[in-house]
Amino acid sequence: MILVLRILFVVLFTLLGYVSGFQWLFPFQLPHGPWIGGAIGLCFAVLVLLIDAFFKKFTVRNILSVLLGIALGLLVHHLFMKVVDYAAVSNEVKQQLGIISALLFSYLGAVTILRGQDEFNLLIPFVKLESKIPGEELILLDTSVIIDGRIADIAETHFLSGRLVLPRFVLKELQLISDSSDPLKRNRGRRGLDILNRIKKNPNLDVKIQEMDFPEFSTVDAKLVKLAQVVNAKVFTNDYNLNKVAELQGVKVLNINDLANAVKSVVMPGEVMQVKILKEGKEHDQGVAYLADGTMVVVDNGRRRIGQTLNVAITSVLQTQAGRMIFAKPASEGEDTGRRQSQQPQQQ
Repeated sequence: MILVLRILFVVLFTLLGYVSGFQWLFPFQLPHGPWIGGAIGLCFAVLVLLIDAFFKKFTVRNILSVLLGIALGLLVHHLFMKVVDYAAVSNEVKQQLGIISALLFSYLGAVTILRGQDEFNLLIPFVKLESKIPGEELILLDTSVIIDGRIADIAETHFLSGRLVLPRFVLKELQLISDSSDPLKRNRGRRGLDILNRIKKNPNLDVKIQEMDFPEFSTVDAKLVKLAQVVNAKVFTNDYNLNKVAELQGVKVLNINDLANAVKSVVMPGEVMQVKILKEGKEHDQGVAYLADGTMVVVDNGRRRIGQTLNVAITSVLQTQAGRMIFAKPASEGEDTGRRQSQQPQQQ
């Protein structure tokens, strides 16, 4: 759509130059006036497109901040010139003061708003002021980190600082998951809603719902990255793919799995836990179970026990950026193995 608008803009300005000839720009008659006028219109349109390409690296928030600053600066310039009108100065001096004050106050206004833009949010098509402590960090919550649940535990330890922001489109996705026909997805969605309620009740946290949406993006991950760029926020997630995409686009990421790597695992080899085998694993005779936070537990010799709840002994824990995997075996097998090893010396 933007490409079509650019082509239309170039064509219209070229036709305008061809028809008008831009004769008002020159004190003399141009040879081949229509053609020269068309060329001038084309050059002007290309110059505007180059300026547009230059400002592409700036966000809409930056551009609106500059425009708002210039508008405030020109308002101050207008008030200043009202004062100058009462002074006994010549028109020539008044014109010079007008040009200087217009440039000066426009610059000061734009710089002032740019420096303080973190203290408010700018929304299209209007400007929305929102109170914010200078230097305060905004942290956007992803669906995966809400369902994970460990964010509530981290928040209660006071290690999490900044304002938590829940985008409306993330909340909608969570509601869709909780209404899923798949029992596993439905339970994960409802767990996420319970975690949100728990976070909301924490008096040490400030959780705000962000209504800004980006209909041009179809996925929640893309909307989340764009929102982080617009409001200059960090993304709190444990989604490996979102982590990489956000980093490629210059968005800072708080990955809960990186934090888990730093503090190591909460379970150790040799410990016993109770799990329910839900499906078969990739390898022969493996069964797969899941903890409440979604951690996968791979159980050796668990394929024939699908649907059963049993005690398993942890053999190893693998923690990566993509998440945590626990490898285990039925606790009864570990006891049988230990019993056979203790009986062998007696038989000898």
